[in-house]
Amino acid sequence: MAGKDRKKQLARARYERQEQQRAQRAARARRLKVAGSAGAVAAIVAGGAAIVAFTGGDDESEAAAKASATPQVKPGECAYKPAKVPGAPKDLGTPPVKPVHKGTVKATVKTNHGDVVLELDGGNAPCTVNSFAFLAEKNFYDKTDCHRMTSGGLNVLQCGDPTGEGAGGPGYQYANENTEGAQYKAGTLAMAHSAQPDSNGSQFFIVYKDSQLSPDYTVFGKVAKGLDVIQEIAKGGSEPDGDGEPKKKVTIRDVSIAGK
Repeated sequence: MAGKDRKKQLARARYERQEQQRAQRAARARRLKVAGSAGAVAAIVAGGAAIVAFTGGDDESEAAAKASATPQVKPGECAYKPAKVPGAPKDLGTPPVKPVHKGTVKATVKTNHGDVVLELDGGNAPCTVNSFAFLAEKNFYDKTDCHRMTSGGLNVLQCGDPTGEGAGGPGYQYANENTEGAQYKAGTLAMAHSAQPDSNGSQFFIVYKDSQLSPDYTVFGKVAKGLDVIQEIAKGGSEPDGDGEPKKKVTIRDVSIAGK
């Protein structure tokens, strides 16, 4: 009798663990707004219409939406509107309205797996580079984990969420840039955003293998050195497989901008 009770107890514990894992996966899918599994993504890609929303978060209330109205700016300036998102530091502020960097800018991302050197395209994505450099100089990215690794038709490592959950950001948002005819080949550096328009924040992704995506994600640079670091991380896979947290934990220790 004791043996039967023990088996029931183990079976129940196993069932509860499975239920908990299913709930966690469901919650993660809601946060990431993933368009299906990795296999589904591959199928969509094959159909020429890859649609993936990279960040989560609920829709803003009417009051919050009014508060987040896009500021009026002059040509050549950038509009950064307030956004209520998890993990936003208090008193972070917003980047300068006039872009500081207008040409190619070098940035170094130091991770626990090695350095990744980026070339930021301030000419074609001035507001995005302006924001990325601002956050780097504020140490926003320091000690944050890259929370998402995908494989299949979409091959990216996604970072930049201070919460590590997929919905966090800096407390402001801005519009897409440099998307016309965008291609997401290995080494591409691009911004993640939610399903809402003009919702770029702090989350970015590095394409470690050619991927097919609709040209809806701001390309603001490329990997100049260290793509092999990302590819080695990708070999470890993700949990769940195909789209989840990297099995090899990736922590950004520091992001530095050349000359700063």
